[in-house]
Amino acid sequence: MRTGYTASKMPIFAEASGSFLVVVTVLSDTPMTVLWLDDVTATDFDSVGGKAASLGELTAAGLPVPPGFVVSAETYRSFLDDTGIAEELFDVVDVDPGDSEALARAAERAQELIRETEMPESIRESILAAYDDLDDGAASVAVRSSATAEDLPDASFAGAQETFLNVDRSRLLDSVRDCWASLFTQRAIYYRNKKGFDHDVVNIAVVVQRMVDAERSGVMFTSHPTTGDSRVIVEAAWGLGEAVVSGAVSPDRYVVDRDTGEILSVDVSTKKVMHVRDEETGETIERAVPEDKRDERVLSEADLERLVEMGQTVQTHYGDPQDVEWAIGDGEEGAVADDADSGTHGDLFLLQSRPITTIDDGESAGEDGADTGATETAGTADGGTRTDESAAADSAADDSAATGSTTDDSDDDAGEVALTGFGASPGTVAGKVRIVRTLDHLDRVGEGDLIVAEMTTPDMVPAMERAAGIITDEGGMTSHASIISRELGVPAVVGTGDATETLSDGEVVTIDGDKGTVRRGGTTPEDEAADEGGESEPKPAAAAQVGASDRAAALASKPMTATDVKVNLSVPDAAERAADTGADGVGLLRTEHMVLSTGKTPERYIEEEGADAFVSELVDGIQKVAEAFYPRPVRVRTLDAPTDEFRELEGGENEPHEHNPMLGWRGIRRSLDQPDVFTTELAAFRQLYDIGYDNVEVMFPLVNDAEDVIRARELLAEAGIDPDKRPWGVMIETPAAALSVEGIVDTGVDFVSFGTNDLTQYTLAVDRNNERIADRFDELHPAVLELIESTIETCREEDVSTSICGQAASKPAMVEALVQAGITSVSPNVDAVHDVQREAKRVEQRLLLDSVR
Repeated sequence: MRTGYTASKMPIFAEASGSFLVVVTVLSDTPMTVLWLDDVTATDFDSVGGKAASLGELTAAGLPVPPGFVVSAETYRSFLDDTGIAEELFDVVDVDPGDSEALARAAERAQELIRETEMPESIRESILAAYDDLDDGAASVAVRSSATAEDLPDASFAGAQETFLNVDRSRLLDSVRDCWASLFTQRAIYYRNKKGFDHDVVNIAVVVQRMVDAERSGVMFTSHPTTGDSRVIVEAAWGLGEAVVSGAVSPDRYVVDRDTGEILSVDVSTKKVMHVRDEETGETIERAVPEDKRDERVLSEADLERLVEMGQTVQTHYGDPQDVEWAIGDGEEGAVADDADSGTHGDLFLLQSRPITTIDDGESAGEDGADTGATETAGTADGGTRTDESAAADSAADDSAATGSTTDDSDDDAGEVALTGFGASPGTVAGKVRIVRTLDHLDRVGEGDLIVAEMTTPDMVPAMERAAGIITDEGGMTSHASIISRELGVPAVVGTGDATETLSDGEVVTIDGDKGTVRRGGTTPEDEAADEGGESEPKPAAAAQVGASDRAAALASKPMTATDVKVNLSVPDAAERAADTGADGVGLLRTEHMVLSTGKTPERYIEEEGADAFVSELVDGIQKVAEAFYPRPVRVRTLDAPTDEFRELEGGENEPHEHNPMLGWRGIRRSLDQPDVFTTELAAFRQLYDIGYDNVEVMFPLVNDAEDVIRARELLAEAGIDPDKRPWGVMIETPAAALSVEGIVDTGVDFVSFGTNDLTQYTLAVDRNNERIADRFDELHPAVLELIESTIETCREEDVSTSICGQAASKPAMVEALVQAGITSVSPNVDAVHDVQREAKRVEQRLLLDSVR
C-alpha cells in the first residue's frame, strides 16, 4: 500500500526566473511529503516542479516512464523551517554576484548547512516508506531535482541542480539532501542575486525513480534544436545517459527526417568512456568503453525508427518540439515497454522531456539559421565518421556564399584549421584562449575570451557569460556547453577531442559555430581597436562576431529587387547577425520571447514589478533590434502567446484551460479584453518613438475584421501614438480577415502581413502539429493562394503595403507566386534571406522580360 502525507495546497505564485522554478505556497500543518508519479498531473506543478510534472504527464499519456515518486517542494520548506537553519542559510547566500570568492564561500557554507542537518523523523519515515513500496525496498533509483526552469519554455539553463544515479536505500536520504543543497551552488546563487531575487522564496522538489539498467542511452531532439525544422536529431552512447548529458563523451549523432523516416546522416564518434552501475557498490562509475565497441555504431535503423516514432508521439502530446532523454535496457534489441511496470531490461524508456527552448515555435521555425550541414553530411546511413579537417575546411569555403554568415575566410588573419567538432551554437568569433581545467581558473576568463575546457559545468556559467565563445573536448549538441551557448547566443564548437591539449592559453583562435571548426589566428575586437588607435571596448557576445564593414559589404552586394526582402526575428540578441544579411528590415519581430523570459505573465509582472518595469523590458528588447537595423524598418508584433505558454509562468494559474489554445484567447482578442495591459504594452512603442526610433512599426496579430482593427487603433491613440503619423498595420491570419480586407483597409492601416502558418491551418482545417494529417498542410494550396492574392489585389488598389512573414516566405515556390501577385515585401527566416533575395530578383527579371517580348 502506498504511503505519504496528503494535504491541500494554497499556492500564491510560481515563477520561472533565470534558471529556477520559484514556488511560494502557504503550507498546511500536514505537508504533502510524497506524491507518486502516476498520480501527478500538470495541476501539481507548484508541489512537484517542471521535471516531475512532465514525467507525470508522460505517464498519464501511457508512455513508458520508469515508476517513482516525488518528494514535494513543501517538504523542502518544512525541512528548513523545522530544523531552524533557514535564517542562517539565507543570510549566508546574500552576497555580491560579481565576487567569485564570496560566491564560492557562500555556496560551500550553504550546502554544508543542508547536508549536515538531520532530517526530521516524519520526513525520513515518509520518504523511506515510499521507497520500500517501490520494488519492495530493493530498487536502485535515480534521484533528480525538480526545481529549475530548464523544463519550461524559453528558460533553459541545463544542469542547475543535481541528479544522482544508482542510489540504494542506504544513500537515499543523503541524495535527497544533496538535491536540496544543489539549490545553492555558485551558479544558482549567482543567478538569483544577479536578478535581485530573494533566496527564501525558492523551493525544490525531488524525483525518485526506478533506474533503467541502460545498455544504450542518450538524448533526442524531436525537431532541429536551432532551426526548428522536421529533422530529428538523436545522440547516443553506451551505458547511462549521464555521460551524454554531462558532455563526458562525444556521442554518436543521427539525423532523421521526421516526415519521411529517411536517415539523413549517421556520425559515429569514438566513445572513450561510459557511465555504468558498479556491481559491487551499486554506485555510478565512469569506465572505459571496450576497444571493440568504441567505434561501433550504437543504434540500428530499427532503434532509430522506434525512437523517432516515440519522439513524434511526445511532440504531438505536448504540441511543441521536445528534448527527450531516453534509455534502452540490456536486452532484446528494439523492444519497447508496454508500461512502466513491465521491466527495465531490453525496453525503451523515456526519462525526461522538456521543451526545446532555442527555437521559436511561432510563425517561423527558427531565427538562428538552418544547419549548414557541415556535420550532418559527415557520415552516411550505414555508419560514418567525423568530418576530417580538410573536409571541414572545404565545406566552410563552399558554404560561405550561401550562408551569408561570417566564415573563416572573412578574417585574413585566421589560419589553418586546428580542430573540428560539432557546431553546437552558430556564429563566428575570434578571441584569446583561456583553458579552464578547474573552477579556480574561471577568474582568468575576461570579456571577449574563449573558454576551452574538457566540458563545461553549471558553475562555469558566470564565466561563460563573459566569454565570446566556447570550445570543449567532449560533448554533443545536448551537452551543457551546447545548451548554454545557444541560450547565451555565443558560438560554440564541442566534441573536438583534444582542444585543451592542442591549444595554448592566451593563443588567439577563430571558432565557427556553424561549421564546427577552430582555426589558429584571427582578429579580436582588441586588435581592431588597437589598429584604430583607440581603446578596446567589449562587445555583447552576440554582436561581437560582426562589424559595420560586414554589414556595409552585405548591403552593397545584395541583389537589387523591387520586392523588399526582410527578415523574421524573435531573440533581440540575434539582431546584429540578422542585420548583416543585408535584409531590407524586419518583417516580424515577436515580443513573446521578451515577455516569457521574465518568468511572469504580463498581469503578474505589472502587479509586482510595476508598469514602468514592464515597459522597460519591451523597450530594451525592441531597441536592440531597432538600433541594429536603423534606419531600416522594424515591424513589431504585439503580444501573441497562447494561454498554454502563459500557464507555465508565475501568474499562470489564472490562465484558462483551453482545448485548443491556437484557436483561443490570444492575439488581439486577448489584448482588447485586457485594455490596461495592452496600453502598457503600447507605452513601450511610445517611449521608443520619443527616444527617436522612428523606424519601429506596430503590427496587431490575429484580427478578424474591421471592428477588431478599429478598437486596436483607438487604444493605440489612447496610448499617445498618432496612427496617422506612425506606421501601423495588421496580420492576415484567418480567412475572415482576408475576406474582410476591404473594411480593414478602410480603417487606415499602412500595411497588412500574412501569417501563413495560421492562415493555412485555419483555411484547410489542418492542425500543423498533428502527424496524421501533416501531409495535408500546404501553404501553396489553391484556396490559400486565392485568399492571399485577392488580398494583395485589394491592397494594391488602396495603396496599402503587403507582406508575408510566415514560414512559407522561405519557400521559393511561394516567393515566386507572391512576387508575381505584386506583394510589397517578403520576410523569411534569417538563414533564407540570401536565397529569397536571389529568387525575388530572378522572378522580377523574368516578369520584366515577359512584358517586353
